[in-house]
Amino acid sequence: MSTLAEAHRPGLRSLLTLIGCEARMVVRDTAGLVVPLCLPLLILLTSASSASQAIVDNGRNALDLYVLPLVFTMVIAIVGIVNMPSFLSYYRRSGILRRLGVTPASPVMVLAAQAVVSVLQSLVGIAVALVVAVLVFDAGLPTDPGPAVAVIALAMAAMYATGMIVAAVAPTPNSAVAIGLVAFFVLGALGGMFGGRDALPEPLAEVGGWLPFGAAVEAMSAVWAGTSVSATNLVGLGATVVSGAVVASALFRWE
Repeated sequence: MSTLAEAHRPGLRSLLTLIGCEARMVVRDTAGLVVPLCLPLLILLTSASSASQAIVDNGRNALDLYVLPLVFTMVIAIVGIVNMPSFLSYYRRSGILRRLGVTPASPVMVLAAQAVVSVLQSLVGIAVALVVAVLVFDAGLPTDPGPAVAVIALAMAAMYATGMIVAAVAPTPNSAVAIGLVAFFVLGALGGMFGGRDALPEPLAEVGGWLPFGAAVEAMSAVWAGTSVSATNLVGLGATVVSGAVVASALFRWE
């Protein structure tokens, strides 16, 4: 009997099929596809020219150390905090997750497929911004690509963990978008999206360095400059991943 159950258990092929379906859903969602790619790119285009002329540290300019980390973080945050929760809320509201619960295709596979597609969408947005910055504005690449990849991966995990909390508490797809946007702008404001954390009152600036947006921006800036990443940033991102997983697991409902 166990052999028969394993024969009908979905495998890699089923997961790849779900990933393809999720990707088509994202492509059909025009706003969800365009905003994470175009809004950060617009900020890059409007800021890069002047930022590329301002040398900040170790031969690096403001484009390398400030604008690119901010743009990359925006891409990841929009996809993870706004887009992904809206899809999961739609699946729960329409009963898709409940129906999958009584089939061999577990709802967890939908979560995995959505996470894979979200990562791919974020990577596309980051790649487009990086190519434009390098080819058009002569931006520099990170001194060591390894830590840069690790920091971006940790930032993605932190933003998606935050998005899972949004998906867990939002009762409808529209409310998921609303809550996600509020969370995105609050985290962004505290993390320096509107002019840097130095302009904030000291207590808010300190909090912003621990929260995922500000921690991601600072960590990416450090790896681009070739310096060590602050322990505060790593702890902030890691704590977000853990707390997001715990809270989402406790609150998330399949129906």
